[in-house]
Amino acid sequence: MEWDRTKSSVFKLIYFLPTLLSAQLLCAQTKIDLAGLTAFKNPGANWHIAGDVHADLEKDNTLVLTNGTGVLVNIPVTSAREELYTDFQHGDLDLELDYMMAKGSNSGIYFQSRYEVQLLDSWTVLNPHSGDNGGIYERWDESKPDGQKGFEGHAPRQNASRAPGLWQHIKISFQAPRFEGGVKIANARMLRVELNEVLIQENVELYGPTRASTGNDEVPVAPLKFQGDHGPVAFRNIVVNNYDKAKPTLSNINYAVYNGKFQKEPDYKIFKASIQKAAPIVSSNIDGLPANEFLVKYTGVLQVSEAGEYSFALNTAGGAGLLKIDNNTILPFTNWRSNGQVNLPVGDMPFELIYSKYVDWAKPAIGLTIKGPGIREFTITDANVPSGDDADPVLVNATENTILRSFMDLPVGTRVTHAVSVGSTEKIHYTYDMDNGMIIQLWRGNFLDATPMWHERGDGSSRPVGMVLYFGKPMLSIEKLSDANAGWQADTAGSAYRPKGYVLDEKDRPSFKYLVYGAAVTDAIRVLENSKGIHREINITNTTAGMYLRLAEGSTIEEISNGFYLVDDKSYYLKIDDAGNAKPLIRDQNGRKELIIPIENKLSYSILF
Repeated sequence: MEWDRTKSSVFKLIYFLPTLLSAQLLCAQTKIDLAGLTAFKNPGANWHIAGDVHADLEKDNTLVLTNGTGVLVNIPVTSAREELYTDFQHGDLDLELDYMMAKGSNSGIYFQSRYEVQLLDSWTVLNPHSGDNGGIYERWDESKPDGQKGFEGHAPRQNASRAPGLWQHIKISFQAPRFEGGVKIANARMLRVELNEVLIQENVELYGPTRASTGNDEVPVAPLKFQGDHGPVAFRNIVVNNYDKAKPTLSNINYAVYNGKFQKEPDYKIFKASIQKAAPIVSSNIDGLPANEFLVKYTGVLQVSEAGEYSFALNTAGGAGLLKIDNNTILPFTNWRSNGQVNLPVGDMPFELIYSKYVDWAKPAIGLTIKGPGIREFTITDANVPSGDDADPVLVNATENTILRSFMDLPVGTRVTHAVSVGSTEKIHYTYDMDNGMIIQLWRGNFLDATPMWHERGDGSSRPVGMVLYFGKPMLSIEKLSDANAGWQADTAGSAYRPKGYVLDEKDRPSFKYLVYGAAVTDAIRVLENSKGIHREINITNTTAGMYLRLAEGSTIEEISNGFYLVDDKSYYLKIDDAGNAKPLIRDQNGRKELIIPIENKLSYSILF
């Protein structure tokens, strides 16, 4: 047998061709207009459009609206608790949006009005369940005994939630159930759920509608539903990508194998193929391939049913690859991985793919993915191939107060070389930059992935696993300014900064020590009760005039009460606990906002997130 599928080491998802859907389907990626409620079907009086919204950390189920547009808000009251349905129907759908929970609030998003992803104020939950934020809610059977009515719920992998009143971001990829002749042949799936940039659900099969669905039947298409009968919730930046178009297909596939080491495309008139055959699919699983060095050339016909821009990603492990469509080079002969885009018309076009394997130690593998207008990215080649790149993760769990020193790479493009990551059993963790006396990141959830540090030769770095707050480019926490409007220095030059390590308390929690401008600083960071965030206390001796602490920076900083701030478009709260008689200042610096405060002997504040 020519195709050896026993070599597979990767689970293969089976995708069925989409059924014909109704003309009511929304076109490809669209941002829902929230200038009004016209994108929704018969909205109830509990649904409003606002310019902004605030929660109250002390009051349950309270959201305060401000005039304007761009934010969709549900305020359920006794006389109005209606669900909200989109005016479009969907099958396969990607949904991305921001949402804000009121304290103690409960809501949900129902795909096809039937399968719920739970939205809940799960701020301080350590071990989430299916009913917590980001969970896939249970199915329900009233005929079962109490305690057994709920079943098949799926808890998020970890709690990646933020506090009520903060904007949270969720991305969900949903695959609709498949039908043939009116009979369901495949269950729906939540392919992927990311909450605040943390993967919390992956490839979850949905055997039927969850509790409180609009119907217990399953259908090819139906509206998206936002729950309206529970608690206050706000949404903004709602973007949908409705995958209602037929995927391109390959037919008349043939291949030819050439023995040898080819680091560029050969002249096929000179070299003779050792194998020439027809094939059902493009694959590296071919009987009779040379062990290490060969080139395989696939030809066929690509059928395109939807005109538009298509993106191609080609992975050719252990060598190089090339892709041509309609005799035009889309991906030139490139090592390992390449990406490209092209506009394609409707019709049948010649297809050519080349894979040249010349690296001895690599396992042969071809992978070509395609995405296009109304078409979710899919693998058109054989998925039954060994990846060769996977590494068993090296995860560090904070089962006790834990300290790990490593390099730390930040999204601002900076590598912190003297980073100390501190983990807690309360699942609130932070990284301290010993070169600047600064907290560079703070996160909730699991602790560290040290795979980059320990896999093979390693690069010395680790990375947070949970929901992370980043605090910008590393710079000194304490600076000496000529006046309150002077710029913060970009480095420690002239500051006489010297790190002096850290000391541990009786619970193995560090307090960091350093010298700056002749002053001695002790910086103690502790987790707040109920895992709400951190408390930071700075004690300083031998201060000189003009010394300031940089508390925060962000796109926005707003004071919502005396000494209590919302930072960076409602990403976190900052509360000044003890500043003596010092007065904080919000100022503009390089197009951003900064919160700074004079410091003399002692200052403490908390970050809640």
